[in-house]
Amino acid sequence: MVGGIEISHVNKEFTNPQGETVRALHDVSLSIAPGDFISLIGPSGCGKSTLLRLISGLISPDSGSVKLDGGDITSPGSDRGFMFQEHTLFPWLNIYDNIAFGLRARKIFRGSEKLVDEFISLVGLKGFEKYYPHQLSGGMCQRASLARALVGHPKVLLLDEPLGALDAFTRMNMQDEILRIRAEQNMTMIMVTHDVDEAIYLSDRIVVMTPRPGKIISVVDVGLSHPRARGGEDFLAYHAKILRLLNYTISKPEPDYYL
Repeated sequence: MVGGIEISHVNKEFTNPQGETVRALHDVSLSIAPGDFISLIGPSGCGKSTLLRLISGLISPDSGSVKLDGGDITSPGSDRGFMFQEHTLFPWLNIYDNIAFGLRARKIFRGSEKLVDEFISLVGLKGFEKYYPHQLSGGMCQRASLARALVGHPKVLLLDEPLGALDAFTRMNMQDEILRIRAEQNMTMIMVTHDVDEAIYLSDRIVVMTPRPGKIISVVDVGLSHPRARGGEDFLAYHAKILRLLNYTISKPEPDYYL
């Protein structure tokens, strides 16, 4: 399995409801090696999710190119799995059928029953196959979403703030789960997040973007081995570096009045 992404001089604009042109991305170029874990971070509206959707093939660039293993990405495909912030499970299907849905849609489910069972076990949902989404916690539903995204063995897993709706402890557990699965599956992962600590904890590289129109201002290599100590000195140094790049450590001037 490979999964190298090449983004070259990509520009993307949208028209808002008022008919105005909004420049989402400007001259974005990025190389992602097979097996890399990349996090995209930046202020809201900087084009992180737009970039993810370009890689998924859900939208196309206005100019420039997005390639997967040398071929142009022109549409969604089973070689890219997508996990959203909300679990997006079908409420009328049980967990097993939700995870198997993509295989059935591609008409490759027959003979793949063991594969579904394998991924149910991989994400820790053994025994919950017949449960429906409303019967499970948010974290368990996200585990099911992760299994659904992985069961087709994609080359690339795209994660659009997949843990943002979870409580802090469930979120940290899911981060460890993603790292464990990544180690076992050896696939490329690209994640959008607003959480600096999450990006440092999970990523090989962190792509820092500017406010709209989104441009890449820095790509930070995270030279820490796993598992990473969230409160360690090196971890905190990366945290401070990312905040500096995002201009969140500039001291504000003192007011010229007093109460």
